[in-house]
Amino acid sequence: MKTIFTSFFMLLTTFGLLAHGGGNYEHSDFFGSMQIGDKAAILMVHFGTTHDDTRALTIDVLNDRVRQQFPDLEVREAYTSRIVIKRLGDRGITKSDPLEVLQQLKSEGYTHILIQSSTIIDGKEMESLERNAAEVKDQFKEVRVGKPLLYDPDDYEAVIAAITKGADKNLAYVLVGHGTYDSTTAQYAMLDYMLKAKGHQNFIVGTIEGYPEYDDMLAQLQQSGLKKVVLVPFMFVAGEHAKNDIEGDWKEELEKAGYTVEVKMQGLGENVEIQDIFINHLKFKTRHRKLDIMEKKAKYRQTGEKED
Repeated sequence: MKTIFTSFFMLLTTFGLLAHGGGNYEHSDFFGSMQIGDKAAILMVHFGTTHDDTRALTIDVLNDRVRQQFPDLEVREAYTSRIVIKRLGDRGITKSDPLEVLQQLKSEGYTHILIQSSTIIDGKEMESLERNAAEVKDQFKEVRVGKPLLYDPDDYEAVIAAITKGADKNLAYVLVGHGTYDSTTAQYAMLDYMLKAKGHQNFIVGTIEGYPEYDDMLAQLQQSGLKKVVLVPFMFVAGEHAKNDIEGDWKEELEKAGYTVEVKMQGLGENVEIQDIFINHLKFKTRHRKLDIMEKKAKYRQTGEKED
């Protein structure tokens, strides 16, 4: 079995990865410690959605692509939204949260777990997932958690390249994210800044619950002088928020303000290049281990190496 995983690892190294390690990672073969009898699995984690149409085009597609990329590994799925889990359960559709699936994998004898979330930013959902992983870490030989869509500058560049392809300079593209009320909302502002830095002046970022707010977006839109707007959900699925807040409230408000508005009802998860980024994050974790900050500080104390 170890030979199979080693060969698979060597195959992965043949292809370039989008992400790089930087100072927070060290090279480490995820499959290198596997012995006879060990079993590896991938856990794909999604916020989830009650909308069957967008789930089929995003979550299901990404899960299937991961199975194709990792044919020798078991691939499972979990949802983080307890509300979505409850509502789907009421319809007879069973979904489990990450901790439940991890415990199930443990009971089935799995020893090595790769976790990849379809989360957009490194916010509360990732914090919750990291806590779940930490809670069961001692029950497995190896547990690694992949990055969200936006993490380091390379990720932002890759996302920008994916979402701006074929854009019309005469249209204003308003990317509407979910948002968050804590400091991690700055990641949306970083995306907006990098879009402008790369010459995409007609791309504006706003959020439903956080910063930049609707009024911040509107101020940029007015300054642009553009009158035709394309509202784009900056979310993995085009579900509840996309259909109610974006296609409803934001579209209505912009039309009242005199804009011609089109809604691109498509989640980020439908974009093949976005799917590729998540898959590359997963591949990256097969070759790298994230360094704990205390590990780094211990090394600096011993070697005197300058901190990044």
